[in-house]
Amino acid sequence: MSAHFDVVVVGYGAAGAAAAIAAHDAGARVLIVEKMPYPGGLSVVSAGGARIAYDADAAARYLIATCGGRTPPDVLRRLAQGMVELPGWMQALAKEVDASVRVFPALGNYPFEGFDQLGYVEVDRLQSDATPLPPTFYSNAGTNFFGLLRQCVERRGIEVRLGTAAKSLLRTASGVHGLRIEHEGQSETVDARGGVILACGGFEANAQMQSQYFEATGTRPASFLGNTGDGITMAQALGADLWHMWHFHGPYGFRHPDPAFRYGLYAKNFPMWTPGHHPDPLPPVPWILVDQRGRRFANEYEPYPGDTGVRHFAHFDAASAAHSRLPAYLIVDRKGLEMYPLGRAIANDPAMTYRWSEDNLAEVELGILRRAESLPALATALGMDPVMLETQVRQWNAACDAGRDDAYDRRPETMLPLLHAPYYAAEVWPLVINTQGGPVHDAHQRVIDVRGEPIEGLYAAGELGSVFGHIYLAGGNLAECVVGGRNAARHLAHRLER
Repeated sequence: MSAHFDVVVVGYGAAGAAAAIAAHDAGARVLIVEKMPYPGGLSVVSAGGARIAYDADAAARYLIATCGGRTPPDVLRRLAQGMVELPGWMQALAKEVDASVRVFPALGNYPFEGFDQLGYVEVDRLQSDATPLPPTFYSNAGTNFFGLLRQCVERRGIEVRLGTAAKSLLRTASGVHGLRIEHEGQSETVDARGGVILACGGFEANAQMQSQYFEATGTRPASFLGNTGDGITMAQALGADLWHMWHFHGPYGFRHPDPAFRYGLYAKNFPMWTPGHHPDPLPPVPWILVDQRGRRFANEYEPYPGDTGVRHFAHFDAASAAHSRLPAYLIVDRKGLEMYPLGRAIANDPAMTYRWSEDNLAEVELGILRRAESLPALATALGMDPVMLETQVRQWNAACDAGRDDAYDRRPETMLPLLHAPYYAAEVWPLVINTQGGPVHDAHQRVIDVRGEPIEGLYAAGELGSVFGHIYLAGGNLAECVVGGRNAARHLAHRLER
């Protein structure tokens, strides 16, 4: 027995919601299926700001630079045009439900051409939600952003099936026309007259796929366990080509000692900054990072820690034939421990109740942070050379006194010396917020096969096959969720008219 729709959307985060709204408004009968028992995906715990552009040509130039030649220019120009249109669309949705949005300029993370023609749109006020998200969803800006989209989905009466997994796509000579879904062990076929939009995220919670596509091992998902690469494998089964599979978005962070705790724990969040264009002082960061020998190896506070912060950890030390930064160690003294919570936990998961303590002492008790009365004692406990660690800390303290980090160019106002015993160390590992890889798509969001031809009736939106193939743009994934979802729905609506 089959259910019949014009469009089926797989995944109920921002991309799925935007695609469903746009398809409905184009006259289609829409179904959203979401395998998790709750909606939101990563969008609901995002920072909540979608990138917008004031000038499409300038934004396209920035996107072309930030993607490093790995994404076709026409795809990026379509995204740039959508970023110009995005504030108006969000404002129209907000008007429907008496919400409000805020639009403001914000420089691109790197000073590529066009970086000064970018901004954000945020949902700064949302009316009380009739079907509230569980209380553990506590990224307020992300909750508001997804909440607006969800309210507009519900207002339209779009059918949503939670706890329902998409298992395989159905295809004939004319293209994709539906899929097989499963709910509580029961399988069903769903017809999609116009096609299927895959908006089900990447593979950050799939350890096997990580092992094949990431250079760094031991990477932990940071915010959501529902993205396990389902859309990638379904598209591959139809011959889809893939891109950007190595590229993921994430910072370095901590691990909880309980092996059943599947999430990584974020280090404290710090403001992003654009090199050469951030005159205001940045906050101090009281730690340094060292490898397993005790050597410092990176700028601990790069312009966008959530973008490039993980890249240093993949280094393979040929002399020791080991990944000497997996794990690495965060070193902090007593004064640094007392400054603020060094970590945080944020996840779209009602079962995840852990909260990092205000004074970091619970994490010392848990063993996330290890304590020693001296640097040599700390080094010995970590299995590293005490002389090396003491030398690195001495050099660091001298750099702090001089106000200049000649080794890695850390900004001077962020530098604090390590002087006050006791000392603490925590293992740090790469975290993945989301992956950027997945099926190749064209400017209409149509999935492209290995011969370079579109798979008719199959579309990908959002972080499933993201455009970002080199350097990330803060808020860029949320923008392409909405812009890509809308583009896919509009093209699919034209297909229905044929």
